[in-house]
Amino acid sequence: QVQLVESGGGLVQAGGSLRLSCAASGSIFSINAMGWYRQAPGKQRELVAAITRGGRVNYVDSVKGRFTISGDNAKNTVYLQMNSLKPEDTAVYYCYLLNERISWGQGTQVTVSS
Repeated sequence: QVQLVESGGGLVQAGGSLRLSCAASGSIFSINAMGWYRQAPGKQRELVAAITRGGRVNYVDSVKGRFTISGDNAKNTVYLQMNSLKPEDTAVYYCYLLNERISWGQGTQVTVSS
């Protein structure tokens, strides 16, 4: 079983920055990809950013140029640096890990005030 522990959420003013971290532990034999989804109230969960084992990254269009995903293979940790935050980035952010199955973190709240 895989455990994912997220940290780094909080309240920030528009234009500010936050850095999310997600540390994986447990029965990790291989990682195909890690990344972040988010879900705002009344909206569907959407993929924000992902990074593959080979280092390939992808982002939802709305965060390109503002968010950066990175990983530390030695620590089984993925980071999401979020700059120039906007009120529409407000959501619960969920980390995920994909190997033989998908595992989810508990979610961390990001609130951007205008």
